[in-house]
Amino acid sequence: MPSDRNQTVETMPTESLFRWICLGALVLSIGLSGYYRKRARQEGDVIARRSEEGLMIALRLLVTLPLLLTIVAYLVNPAWMAWAQVNIPLWLRWVGAALMLGAAPLVVWVLRSIGRNISETVLTKASHELVTSGPYRWVRHPLYTTGLILLTGLSLLTANAFITCLVLLIGVLIVSVVIPREEAALIKVFGERYQRYKRHTGRLLPSLHRKVSLQS
Repeated sequence: MPSDRNQTVETMPTESLFRWICLGALVLSIGLSGYYRKRARQEGDVIARRSEEGLMIALRLLVTLPLLLTIVAYLVNPAWMAWAQVNIPLWLRWVGAALMLGAAPLVVWVLRSIGRNISETVLTKASHELVTSGPYRWVRHPLYTTGLILLTGLSLLTANAFITCLVLLIGVLIVSVVIPREEAALIKVFGERYQRYKRHTGRLLPSLHRKVSLQS
């Protein structure tokens, strides 16, 4: 019994450090994203979220809200989420911390590259330009890639099965629901040009058969 108590005491400072890293990484990435999105709203047109179909609005509420509440619960008091805690190696939790912190520069790279074309929805702005520079040279949806890196880091850092399940669900929805709708809208606007871009790039990761001539 004393050894268990000692082990709990020894892990408390580490858990506290993980919570601070989690909070810092989230505030940094969300703050950077908010800054660039605000600039995009000031420089270009804005599509209201209510313009989206009901399915997209419902999915955001049903998935995002539980995740936000879970993150807040973990940050305020990890004991509230202890029921879903899993034992993973400490080094793996540090990998999660590195992924979360590493997402911030990716946020800057992606949002600087897309500029005023960033949309709050899956719909395409009237003034949308097809961006093929920066990370978009290799990947069509690097913003989702960055978000999934951040969320993967979160699931590892928190070592929480419930958060991991939500992250997996978000990944499935992005691939099967969100991206197809975005790409259908982009094909309507850019036609064959986007089809060609699509053939030469990867969806979330760089394509192994990518060809260089996107501008032709």
